Amino acid sequence: MTAVRSRRAGPLFVAPFLILFLLLFLAPLGYAAYLSLFQQRLVGGTVFVGLDNYVTALKDPLLLHGVGRVALFFLLQVPLMLLLALAFALALDSGLLRLARVIRLGIFVPYAVPSVVAALMWGYLYGPDFGPFAQLSRKLDLPAPDLLSGGWMLGSLSNIVTWEFVGYNMIILYAALRTIPHDLYEAAAMDGAGAWRIARSIKLPALRPALLLTLLFSVIGSFQLFNEPKLLMAIAPDVISSSYTANLYAYSLAFTGDQLNYAATVSFLLGLVIVIASYAVLLTANRRRSA
Repeated sequence: MTAVRSRRAGPLFVAPFLILFLLLFLAPLGYAAYLSLFQQRLVGGTVFVGLDNYVTALKDPLLLHGVGRVALFFLLQVPLMLLLALAFALALDSGLLRLARVIRLGIFVPYAVPSVVAALMWGYLYGPDFGPFAQLSRKLDLPAPDLLSGGWMLGSLSNIVTWEFVGYNMIILYAALRTIPHDLYEAAAMDGAGAWRIARSIKLPALRPALLLTLLFSVIGSFQLFNEPKLLMAIAPDVISSSYTANLYAYSLAFTGDQLNYAATVSFLLGLVIVIASYAVLLTANRRRSA
């Protein structure tokens, strides 16, 4: 009787999650897939077109440029962010910093700031008229840097996202460092290893799974870039267009162009790009681990 109750209890405990997963994830995903197979026309209304929307999207220069721009953003922003997070985590774990808890909290606090607020704040700081960088340049009789120009925009966006998420990734890496047995440190110290050798030979190899996790999160987050360019579009409309990123392009198609079917297609293709990029990261990491 007890065994029967145990077998029944498992599905009951999992059922709330499965129901919410079905209603909030699988059902909308299936509906979006259904929408992507249709096209709304002036004559004839909504008609079934099969994969025609996907063929059109794969040739759409706006979508291709948006995906390429986000890929460049990933290459610029993620390595710097993870290096900073790793450096902060190692510094905090070393035990040599004073007020380590205050420093850890200070680095993590930007993650608690909503991305909308962060984008608005940095948009003001970047401003060519009233921003502090422009004011300081004028006081020094130097040309004010146009941080919202086409040449600077990706770097400006990278700075915002790095400021937001370096603390989050630092916490993941710091938590992984705290799980390393201190016996390894003591044994290495007895063998004459210094702090740098311990970090290189013990800490960094132990951090590989955590670094892979943060890298995967960064891949997904980078290709979903939306809030920051959407808000900066208001102050830099000549630089950030409605197709600046693939996610922003899908939003503009759905809510500005009223092209729900094509927006669903673009969203599905973006999801496919994220899956491929994530799989490439995992495959590369597994090959290096096996080598």
